[in-house]
Amino acid sequence: MARHEFQPGRLIAGLFLTLTAVVYAGDAGGAWDTPWFVVIPLVTVGLCLAGAAGTLSHAIRRHRRRALLARETQDSRADEQIPGR
Repeated sequence: MARHEFQPGRLIAGLFLTLTAVVYAGDAGGAWDTPWFVVIPLVTVGLCLAGAAGTLSHAIRRHRRRALLARETQDSRADEQIPGR
């Protein structure tokens, strides 16, 4: 299986949508009675949290990538200044 980067926003969205499905499955199975409007806050909160987590993880990845690039550039400049290399 090919490795891929971890995406916490998609994980959070999936968890909240799965929770919504479980709530409605419990209602359909007769375990409890769920009003129709319960899905609105569940999905809205889940998507907002997923968006925030996705934005934060993207910012962290971009910061790390820039720091790594700056470090590599600094190392290559230091190698150029050393005589005999």
